[in-house]
Amino acid sequence: MNNFPGKGGIIFTLVLAMCLRIVPLPNELAAINPDWVLLALIYWTLAIPERVGIFHAWAFGLLVDVLTGRLLGQYALAYSLVIYLCLSLHRRLRQFPLPQQGLFIFFCLLLSQLLLFVIKNLQQPGEFPASFWLPVFTGTFCWPLVYTVLRFIRRSRIFR
Repeated sequence: MNNFPGKGGIIFTLVLAMCLRIVPLPNELAAINPDWVLLALIYWTLAIPERVGIFHAWAFGLLVDVLTGRLLGQYALAYSLVIYLCLSLHRRLRQFPLPQQGLFIFFCLLLSQLLLFVIKNLQQPGEFPASFWLPVFTGTFCWPLVYTVLRFIRRSRIFR
């Protein structure tokens, strides 16, 4: 039995994650909006590493750069480094229960946010408010939901 969704299922979930990334929210909620694209990329990389990898991270990172109006390449670099880390550890991570995976997700999101912080600080030195780091925590708390939904999509026959 083939548990791999077609390319349409993977692309659909990543495009949906991009929509969630740029959805207009009030200022209070926009500050805690997790990086849905990175969470989806991490899931697909852990679930089917032979289909989703660094190229997908780079391409969708460039798209997120364009969508958010950031410096071209900063999300692409952050996503690529995180996905490389996920690819190198995916066999171990797949065996961990969800709370332990959540700890790894926390460090992945922290690494991504730290890279974005360094790039932004090189571009325009300044201080960032504490709310800059909040998406790391909300992304970690959303990981079980993302994992469950994407696993359901992967196992369903919708996109085969």
